[in-house]
Amino acid sequence: MFDHPPPNLSTKAGRKAWRHELRMVAVRPRRWGLWLLTLGFLLLLSPSAIGLHSLWGWSPSLIGLLLMVGATPLLIAGAILRRRYVRGRLSTNGRAENLASQND
Repeated sequence: MFDHPPPNLSTKAGRKAWRHELRMVAVRPRRWGLWLLTLGFLLLLSPSAIGLHSLWGWSPSLIGLLLMVGATPLLIAGAILRRRYVRGRLSTNGRAENLASQND
């Protein structure tokens, strides 16, 4: 899966490169999840804050809750993808370990 060696975390430049590399993993699910969560939270607060009581015939609180529920799987998927990436990237011989565990 990963052809390049694990990152060098002993130097400041290596740690900076690793942080940048991690920020690029699962960007879209995390970004969409955070946008939906923020929008849902704002819609949940909007009836009391600005007096909005109907949005296209639906309660803004209900729409906000639905958006927040929809954001949850995206955020979980982003965390799982990131964890899977870190495990694969930091393992020194990931394929050999996987093959050895399958043969046992």
